[in-house]
Amino acid sequence: MKNRWLYLPLTVAFVAVVAPFAWMVLGSFKGEGEILRNPPTWWPDSASLDNYTQLFSRLQFGTYFFNSAVVAVAVTLGNLLFCSAVGYALAMLDFRGKKLLFTIVMATLMIPGVVTFVPLYVLVVNAGLANSLPALILPFLVSPFGVFLMRQFISGLPGELLDAGRVDGAGEIRIFARIILPLCGPALATLGILTFLGSWNNFLWPLVVAQQESQFTLPVALALYSTGQNSIQYGLLLAGATIVVVPVLLVFLVFQRRFIEGIATTGIK
Repeated sequence: MKNRWLYLPLTVAFVAVVAPFAWMVLGSFKGEGEILRNPPTWWPDSASLDNYTQLFSRLQFGTYFFNSAVVAVAVTLGNLLFCSAVGYALAMLDFRGKKLLFTIVMATLMIPGVVTFVPLYVLVVNAGLANSLPALILPFLVSPFGVFLMRQFISGLPGELLDAGRVDGAGEIRIFARIILPLCGPALATLGILTFLGSWNNFLWPLVVAQQESQFTLPVALALYSTGQNSIQYGLLLAGATIVVVPVLLVFLVFQRRFIEGIATTGIK
Protein backbone atom coordinates (compact mmCIF):
# COMPACT_ATOMS: atom_id res chain seq x y z
CA MET A 1 0.00 0.00 0.00
CA LYS A 2 2.84 2.38 0.81
CA ASN A 3 4.39 1.90 -2.61
CA ARG A 4 1.15 3.00 -4.27
CA TRP A 5 1.63 6.53 -2.98
CA LEU A 6 4.86 6.69 -4.97
CA TYR A 7 2.94 6.35 -8.21
CA LEU A 8 1.37 9.81 -7.90
CA PRO A 9 4.60 11.88 -7.79
CA LEU A 10 6.22 9.53 -10.32
CA THR A 11 3.28 10.00 -12.67
CA VAL A 12 3.41 13.77 -12.26
CA ALA A 13 7.16 13.75 -12.94
CA PHE A 14 6.68 11.50 -15.99
CA VAL A 15 4.03 13.80 -17.45
CA ALA A 16 6.18 16.88 -16.78
CA VAL A 17 9.09 15.31 -18.67
CA VAL A 18 7.18 13.74 -21.56
CA ALA A 19 4.62 16.49 -22.21
CA PRO A 20 7.05 18.99 -23.85
CA PHE A 21 8.41 16.28 -26.16
CA ALA A 22 4.89 15.14 -27.08
CA TRP A 23 3.89 18.74 -27.80
CA MET A 24 7.00 19.19 -29.95
CA VAL A 25 6.39 16.05 -32.05
CA LEU A 26 2.66 16.66 -32.51
CA GLY A 27 3.24 20.34 -33.24
CA SER A 28 5.69 19.48 -36.01
CA PHE A 29 2.75 18.06 -38.02
CA LYS A 30 0.63 21.21 -37.62
CA GLY A 31 0.38 24.33 -39.71
CA GLU A 32 1.51 27.71 -38.40
CA GLY A 33 -2.04 28.86 -37.71
CA GLU A 34 -2.94 25.73 -35.78
CA ILE A 35 0.20 25.98 -33.65
CA LEU A 36 -0.73 29.56 -32.65
CA ARG A 37 -4.38 28.70 -31.98
CA ASN A 38 -5.78 29.83 -28.66
CA PRO A 39 -6.77 27.73 -26.77
CA PRO A 40 -4.09 25.33 -28.00
CA THR A 41 -4.85 21.78 -29.09
CA TRP A 42 -2.73 18.66 -28.72
CA TRP A 43 -3.72 16.59 -31.75
CA PRO A 44 -3.37 18.17 -35.20
CA ASP A 45 -6.66 18.65 -37.05
CA SER A 46 -5.05 17.64 -40.34
CA ALA A 47 -1.58 16.16 -39.93
CA SER A 48 0.86 17.26 -42.61
CA LEU A 49 4.53 16.68 -43.50
CA ASP A 50 4.89 20.16 -45.00
CA ASN A 51 7.27 21.31 -42.27
CA TYR A 52 9.61 18.36 -42.83
CA THR A 53 9.38 18.72 -46.61
CA GLN A 54 10.29 22.38 -46.39
CA LEU A 55 13.21 21.63 -44.08
CA PHE A 56 14.90 19.21 -46.45
CA SER A 57 13.90 20.74 -49.78
CA ARG A 58 14.32 24.49 -49.26
CA LEU A 59 16.44 25.14 -46.20
CA GLN A 60 19.46 22.83 -46.76
CA PHE A 61 18.57 20.91 -43.63
CA GLY A 62 20.18 17.81 -45.06
CA THR A 63 23.54 19.62 -45.10
CA TYR A 64 23.15 20.64 -41.45
CA PHE A 65 22.16 17.10 -40.50
CA PHE A 66 25.19 15.69 -42.33
CA ASN A 67 27.52 18.15 -40.57
CA SER A 68 26.13 17.26 -37.16
CA ALA A 69 26.35 13.53 -37.87
CA VAL A 70 29.97 13.73 -39.07
CA VAL A 71 31.06 15.87 -36.12
CA ALA A 72 29.21 13.80 -33.50
CA VAL A 73 30.42 10.44 -34.86
CA ALA A 74 34.03 11.62 -35.25
CA VAL A 75 34.14 13.15 -31.77
CA THR A 76 32.57 10.04 -30.24
CA LEU A 77 34.99 7.64 -31.94
CA GLY A 78 37.94 9.84 -30.99
CA ASN A 79 36.91 9.88 -27.35
CA LEU A 80 36.34 6.13 -27.28
CA LEU A 81 39.85 5.52 -28.62
CA PHE A 82 41.96 8.20 -26.97
CA CYS A 83 40.18 8.36 -23.60
CA SER A 84 40.37 4.60 -23.20
CA ALA A 85 44.06 4.60 -24.20
CA VAL A 86 44.93 7.35 -21.72
CA GLY A 87 42.75 5.72 -19.07
CA TYR A 88 44.58 2.43 -19.61
CA ALA A 89 47.96 4.11 -19.20
CA LEU A 90 46.90 5.90 -16.01
CA ALA A 91 45.32 2.76 -14.56
CA MET A 92 47.68 -0.06 -15.48
CA LEU A 93 51.08 1.33 -16.46
CA ASP A 94 53.77 2.62 -14.14
CA PHE A 95 55.71 5.64 -15.37
CA ARG A 96 57.25 8.74 -13.93
CA GLY A 97 54.82 11.59 -13.32
CA LYS A 98 51.76 9.36 -13.45
CA LYS A 99 50.10 10.83 -10.35
CA LEU A 100 50.87 14.39 -11.45
CA LEU A 101 49.35 13.75 -14.85
CA PHE A 102 46.19 12.30 -13.32
CA THR A 103 45.97 15.30 -10.97
CA ILE A 104 46.16 17.65 -13.95
CA VAL A 105 43.40 15.72 -15.71
CA MET A 106 41.20 15.96 -12.63
CA ALA A 107 41.97 19.67 -12.27
CA THR A 108 40.75 20.35 -15.81
CA LEU A 109 37.35 18.97 -14.81
CA MET A 110 36.89 22.01 -12.56
CA ILE A 111 37.57 24.51 -15.36
CA PRO A 112 34.40 25.68 -17.18
CA GLY A 113 34.58 25.05 -20.90
CA VAL A 114 33.64 28.66 -21.69
CA VAL A 115 36.90 29.83 -20.10
CA THR A 116 38.92 28.06 -22.80
CA PHE A 117 36.88 29.38 -25.74
CA VAL A 118 39.06 32.40 -26.52
CA PRO A 119 42.47 30.64 -26.45
CA LEU A 120 40.98 27.64 -28.24
CA TYR A 121 39.54 29.90 -30.94
CA VAL A 122 42.90 31.63 -31.37
CA LEU A 123 44.63 28.26 -31.78
CA VAL A 124 42.08 27.13 -34.37
CA VAL A 125 42.41 30.36 -36.36
CA ASN A 126 46.22 30.30 -36.27
CA ALA A 127 46.12 26.70 -37.51
CA GLY A 128 43.99 27.77 -40.48
CA LEU A 129 41.07 25.55 -39.47
CA ALA A 130 38.41 28.19 -38.86
CA ASN A 131 35.10 27.63 -40.64
CA SER A 132 35.72 23.94 -41.27
CA LEU A 133 34.54 20.62 -39.88
CA PRO A 134 38.00 19.79 -38.40
CA ALA A 135 37.63 22.90 -36.23
CA LEU A 136 34.45 21.37 -34.79
CA ILE A 137 36.07 17.95 -34.24
CA LEU A 138 39.72 18.23 -33.23
CA PRO A 139 39.32 20.27 -29.98
CA PHE A 140 36.95 17.63 -28.55
CA LEU A 141 38.62 14.34 -29.48
CA VAL A 142 39.68 13.84 -25.84
CA SER A 143 37.77 14.89 -22.73
CA PRO A 144 39.01 14.85 -19.12
CA PHE A 145 35.75 13.27 -17.98
CA GLY A 146 36.21 10.47 -20.50
CA VAL A 147 39.76 9.85 -19.30
CA PHE A 148 38.57 9.76 -15.69
CA LEU A 149 35.67 7.42 -16.50
CA MET A 150 37.83 4.95 -18.41
CA ARG A 151 40.63 5.09 -15.85
CA GLN A 152 38.22 4.25 -13.04
CA PHE A 153 36.68 1.36 -14.94
CA ILE A 154 39.99 -0.12 -16.10
CA SER A 155 41.38 0.12 -12.56
CA GLY A 156 38.79 -2.44 -11.52
CA LEU A 157 39.96 -5.03 -14.05
CA PRO A 158 42.21 -7.83 -12.73
CA GLY A 159 45.89 -7.16 -13.31
CA GLU A 160 46.51 -10.88 -13.82
CA LEU A 161 45.09 -10.55 -17.34
CA LEU A 162 47.85 -8.13 -18.25
CA ASP A 163 50.49 -10.35 -16.69
CA ALA A 164 49.21 -13.31 -18.69
CA GLY A 165 49.36 -11.27 -21.88
CA ARG A 166 52.91 -10.14 -21.20
CA VAL A 167 53.99 -13.71 -20.44
CA ASP A 168 52.62 -14.72 -23.85
CA GLY A 169 54.78 -12.02 -25.44
CA ALA A 170 52.07 -9.47 -26.20
CA GLY A 171 53.02 -5.80 -26.28
CA GLU A 172 51.12 -3.03 -24.56
CA ILE A 173 49.23 -2.05 -27.70
CA ARG A 174 48.11 -5.62 -28.30
CA ILE A 175 47.14 -6.04 -24.65
CA PHE A 176 45.12 -2.85 -24.84
CA ALA A 177 43.39 -3.81 -28.09
CA ARG A 178 42.84 -7.55 -27.45
CA ILE A 179 42.33 -7.73 -23.68
CA ILE A 180 41.35 -4.34 -22.23
CA LEU A 181 38.96 -2.94 -24.85
CA PRO A 182 36.74 -6.07 -25.08
CA LEU A 183 36.21 -5.87 -21.31
CA CYS A 184 35.31 -2.17 -21.37
CA GLY A 185 31.97 -2.51 -23.16
CA PRO A 186 29.81 -0.89 -20.42
CA ALA A 187 32.22 2.01 -19.86
CA LEU A 188 32.65 2.57 -23.61
CA ALA A 189 28.88 2.59 -24.09
CA THR A 190 28.47 5.12 -21.29
CA LEU A 191 31.23 7.35 -22.65
CA GLY A 192 29.91 7.00 -26.19
CA ILE A 193 26.36 8.02 -25.30
CA LEU A 194 27.44 11.00 -23.19
CA THR A 195 29.94 12.16 -25.80
CA PHE A 196 27.51 11.77 -28.70
CA LEU A 197 24.82 13.63 -26.78
CA GLY A 198 27.16 16.49 -25.88
CA SER A 199 28.56 16.81 -29.40
CA TRP A 200 25.17 16.51 -31.11
CA ASN A 201 23.69 19.27 -28.93
CA ASN A 202 26.77 21.50 -28.91
CA PHE A 203 25.71 25.02 -29.89
CA LEU A 204 28.12 27.69 -28.69
CA TRP A 205 31.36 26.40 -30.24
CA PRO A 206 29.86 25.72 -33.73
CA LEU A 207 28.22 29.14 -33.57
CA VAL A 208 31.63 30.77 -32.97
CA VAL A 209 33.72 28.71 -35.41
CA ALA A 210 31.31 28.03 -38.28
CA GLN A 211 30.93 31.28 -40.20
CA GLN A 212 29.18 29.97 -43.33
CA GLU A 213 25.87 28.16 -43.57
CA SER A 214 27.52 25.22 -45.31
CA GLN A 215 29.38 24.47 -42.05
CA PHE A 216 26.44 24.94 -39.66
CA THR A 217 25.29 22.10 -37.42
CA LEU A 218 21.69 21.39 -36.46
CA PRO A 219 21.56 23.44 -33.22
CA VAL A 220 22.94 26.49 -35.03
CA ALA A 221 20.51 25.98 -37.92
CA LEU A 222 17.59 25.76 -35.49
CA ALA A 223 18.62 29.09 -34.02
CA LEU A 224 18.19 30.57 -37.50
CA TYR A 225 14.66 29.22 -37.73
CA SER A 226 13.74 30.62 -34.33
CA THR A 227 14.04 34.19 -35.61
CA GLY A 228 12.99 35.90 -38.77
CA GLN A 229 12.25 39.25 -40.33
CA ASN A 230 8.53 39.00 -39.61
CA SER A 231 7.86 36.20 -37.13
CA ILE A 232 9.21 32.99 -35.67
CA GLN A 233 8.65 29.95 -37.88
CA TYR A 234 7.29 27.65 -35.19
CA GLY A 235 6.44 24.77 -37.51
CA LEU A 236 9.97 24.55 -38.90
CA LEU A 237 11.41 24.98 -35.43
CA LEU A 238 9.37 22.09 -33.98
CA ALA A 239 10.10 19.82 -36.94
CA GLY A 240 13.82 20.57 -36.73
CA ALA A 241 13.87 20.01 -32.98
CA THR A 242 12.15 16.65 -33.48
CA ILE A 243 14.81 15.58 -35.95
CA VAL A 244 17.53 16.68 -33.52
CA VAL A 245 16.05 14.62 -30.67
CA VAL A 246 15.35 11.39 -32.60
CA PRO A 247 19.01 10.28 -33.17
CA VAL A 248 19.85 10.81 -29.51
CA LEU A 249 16.86 8.73 -28.41
CA LEU A 250 17.78 5.96 -30.83
CA VAL A 251 21.38 5.84 -29.59
CA PHE A 252 20.23 5.67 -25.98
CA LEU A 253 17.61 2.99 -26.65
CA VAL A 254 20.15 0.81 -28.43
CA PHE A 255 22.83 1.12 -25.76
CA GLN A 256 20.73 1.75 -22.64
CA ARG A 257 21.57 -1.60 -21.01
CA ARG A 258 25.29 -1.03 -21.46
CA PHE A 259 24.89 2.58 -20.33
CA ILE A 260 23.21 1.63 -17.06
CA GLU A 261 25.72 -1.14 -16.48
CA GLY A 262 28.60 1.25 -17.10
CA ILE A 263 27.26 3.80 -14.62
CA ALA A 264 26.68 1.11 -12.01
CA THR A 265 30.08 -0.59 -12.35
CA THR A 266 32.36 2.44 -12.71
CA GLY A 267 33.34 3.08 -9.11
CA ILE A 268 35.62 5.60 -7.48
CA LYS A 269 38.73 4.00 -6.04
